[in-house]
Amino acid sequence: GLVKAGKLDFAELKLPENLSDDVWRIASIVAVSANGKPIGAFALADALKTDTAEAIGRLKKHHIDVYIMSGDNQGTVEYVAKQLGIAHAFGNMSPRDKAAEVQKLKAAGKTVAMVGDGINDAPALAAANVSFAMKGGADVAEHTASATLMQHSVNQLADALLVSQATLKNIKQNLFFAFFYNILGIPLAALGFLNPVIAGAAMAASSVSVLSNALRLKRVKIE
Repeated sequence: GLVKAGKLDFAELKLPENLSDDVWRIASIVAVSANGKPIGAFALADALKTDTAEAIGRLKKHHIDVYIMSGDNQGTVEYVAKQLGIAHAFGNMSPRDKAAEVQKLKAAGKTVAMVGDGINDAPALAAANVSFAMKGGADVAEHTASATLMQHSVNQLADALLVSQATLKNIKQNLFFAFFYNILGIPLAALGFLNPVIAGAAMAASSVSVLSNALRLKRVKIE
């Protein structure tokens, strides 16, 4: 006979309306049927990692919007989002839906970082501006992503994003220093107000200031 195991609609099974345990509404349901007749269903749920709420809080503190996009049922996704304080929660999403949502956010002018570990995440990982796969996940996710997080910790993601923000800020500061020295020094040298010795010293000072500012990144405290 034909045995099906998967989502409720795939297994052609409907849960009774009078189920009293809320776990059936917030968990991922795996239904089993044989020859079109229901056999049973399992409620599966993962415990949140202890550092996840902390990491989400860090991202929100730095004005980074957090979204959940999952193939799990909407009730499960909303339950997890509520625990983590995430306002944007989308469930029942296919791989195409996830990629479309990423494209929609990019079209709205947002820079999108996507995190995923499964085959279904690959299209969205490819569509994002930057993407992270989890070590030990599907090979296609690791090959598609921009980088791989070596530990299953959302705090690592927060660290990576916040370090990148600090680095970009430092680059802009260095560009300012470089342009400032050149815009000020070149006209003065061309008009004869700076002799070659002073001009050379100013150029060296420009390089030292840029290098010193870049070294400040070693002391950046990521919160």
